[in-house]
Formats: sequence, C-alpha cells, structure tokens
Amino acid sequence: MMRKGNIFRKTAAGLLSAALVCLFGAAEYYSGRLPEEVTVGRTFADELSFAGLPELSCTALTRSRAEVSLFGAVPVGSVGIRETELPEVIPGGTPFGIKLLMDGVMVTGLGCFADIHGEEQCPAADAGIAEGDVIRTADGVSVVSNKGLQDIIAGSGGNPVRLTVSRRGVTHEVMLYPAMSADGGAWRGGMWVRDSLAGIGTMTFTEPESGRFGGLGHPVCDSSTGGLIPLHSGEAVPVELGEVKRGECGIPGELRGQLSRTGSIGILDKNSRSGIYGSLAGEHGGGETVPVARRQQVHEGEAYILSTVGGDTPERYDITVESVDYAAPSADRADGKDMVIRITDRELLEKSGGIVQGMSGSPVIQDGRLIGAVTHVFVADPSRGYAIFAETMLEELAA
Repeated sequence: MMRKGNIFRKTAAGLLSAALVCLFGAAEYYSGRLPEEVTVGRTFADELSFAGLPELSCTALTRSRAEVSLFGAVPVGSVGIRETELPEVIPGGTPFGIKLLMDGVMVTGLGCFADIHGEEQCPAADAGIAEGDVIRTADGVSVVSNKGLQDIIAGSGGNPVRLTVSRRGVTHEVMLYPAMSADGGAWRGGMWVRDSLAGIGTMTFTEPESGRFGGLGHPVCDSSTGGLIPLHSGEAVPVELGEVKRGECGIPGELRGQLSRTGSIGILDKNSRSGIYGSLAGEHGGGETVPVARRQQVHEGEAYILSTVGGDTPERYDITVESVDYAAPSADRADGKDMVIRITDRELLEKSGGIVQGMSGSPVIQDGRLIGAVTHVFVADPSRGYAIFAETMLEELAA
C-alpha cells in the first residue's frame, strides 16, 4: 500500500509539474503577443480587453498601466494605457493617382565610364555614395531635379563638388571629384538619380471635418533601391482604371489605369512607413462615417473590404481576418503586416484573382468599424495578404 501511495504521489506531482510548465509556457507565449501600449477612450474599462484573445483579462493598475493575466490567474505582463478619442472617418476604397516630387534626388545606380585617358572612373563610388542615398545639396545649392544636379557637376570644371547626402536618416557631406568622359567630353559623376515618381494607390479614409486623408497603408518606395521616397511635394490626382491584370501564383496582379494630367484630388504632404497622407481639395464632407477600431478590438473572423477594381465606385468584398498581431510596431516603425487577411468573395476572386497592386489602402471593415487597410499580397497565394491597423494610420495622420 505504501508503495502504491508513493507511486500515486509521484504521478500527481509529475502531472502538476507538467501542467505548471504548460501554463507558464502559455503565459510566456501570450506575453510576446502584447503591444507596448493600447489606447482607450471614455469607455475606459470596456475597451481594455483583447477581442481576439478572450482568455486574457486586463486590470487597470493606474490610469496609465494595466496588468494582463491568463484566465484571470496567471500574470502575463503589463501594457501601457493612453487615453485618446478616435474620430469617426469616411471609408475610402477609391483609387487615386500619386505624383511625388522628391526632397532631393535619390541615387538609383552607379556606373563606371571611360575618361579621356581611357581609364575606368566612377567618382560617385569613390566618394562613398551608394544606391539609395538621397542627395540634398550640391555646393550649397538645393538639389530638386536630376538635371539640376547634372548641370552643377558638368559645370564644375573638374573642381570637387561638395554634396550633402542622407542615408537611412543620417546626413553627412562628401566630396565628389568629377571626371571628364571620353564620350562627349563632359564632366560626370558616374551615377543615376531619380527626382520624381508616379503610381496608383487606394484611399483608405478621410476625416470629414478637416479633409485630411490617408491611403496606401505602406510607404511609396523607389522600385530600384526599395528606399522610402523623401517627399518634397506631391499631388493626388484622379485615375481612370483600365483592365485589371489578374494575380496568379508567383505573379502579382495589377490595377492598370491612366493618371489625370489636369484634375486634382488634393495635395500629398507626408510619405511614411504607414502610408501616404494629404489634404483634399474642395468639398470633403460627403459620405457616411464609421468609428475607427482600436487595435485590441480587431479579431479573427469575417470582415469586408471596400475596393474599386472596375468602374469608378468602390464595392464591398467579403474577406476573413486569419490572424492579428497585437504587438505590431507603432506608426514610426510600421511594416504594414498587422493582420493576415484572405479574400473569400467569389466575384473579386474571379475579377482579379484576389489582392493586386493598386488595391493597397483598401479599407477593411469589421463589426461596423474601420480596422485597417490592405497593404501587401502574398505572391504565392494572391487570395491572401497583409493589412495594417487603421489606428496606426490615424496616429501617423495626427503626428
């Protein structure tokens, strides 16, 4: 009997130990899914919970900090609390043309050339310039175009040109020593630069009172370097859609259209990691408004997007939110991958194959709230892709 009792106690102790390991392992898992901070409004207590993680409970320690526990018993961690009211907005879904003039010029490539002595030269590389660098000034003159930079180099007479260069947010000066090309006898720097960019995106939302809007959900980047375009000025223009190039496994689809050369929707004044932002021209108060969801209100399950893949009117297409990353970075570090979504609407799948380029910014609606915007397509499966939290975009709009 004593031996059986010992066996029973050892078995019970082993099971308890295993249960504790599993429980605290789960607590560690959930800890990694918590954001650093959540926002709440007047309904403080009601908004202090995660709709997609009902097994977690939040208890406010102070007005600025809450404790999170698993099943109300096992501590998981804590989150910061920030009280702020989110405005209601008008959902978008309409494509618009994007015209950007850079703040400086972006280096998109380096190239060697033969000088008058027949030797290979690349002054830009010798100066330490690299693809993706943004040249702001040349000999103290602001650089606003490719031609402007080339004129300064060509007129240097071979004297060094002092360039102010930005790389990943850090600005420094370099000396460029032009070389005379054997082809044409001109002073050259050995680099290609870009000063402007145009494309198509989709409007996500508009603030009815201010006319401020956000779209795209991810930055406008240079296609050659992948670098974020530094915005000097920009314009949102109407776009006339043509046929839609369907997406297929391994081949992204695309909204094709012509940008207006005369009309204007408004100005663009910010190109950030969470999207592109600006102000509408003329009247901007029309359309029904919806509340913006806080990130903790977003959950897996049914939702829909508003998008235009033909004609000129946004249509509603059903989707499923497959997963939510509550710990996704805030606006200044956003990567546009806060949610994984899947298109379930047969009509949209037949029209486009799913998510295509140009649909970025299409608003995502769930439970009557704007929860986010489409940002990326999975190249291997066009029916699936990523979306960014609408709250993150609104945070950037107000910054």
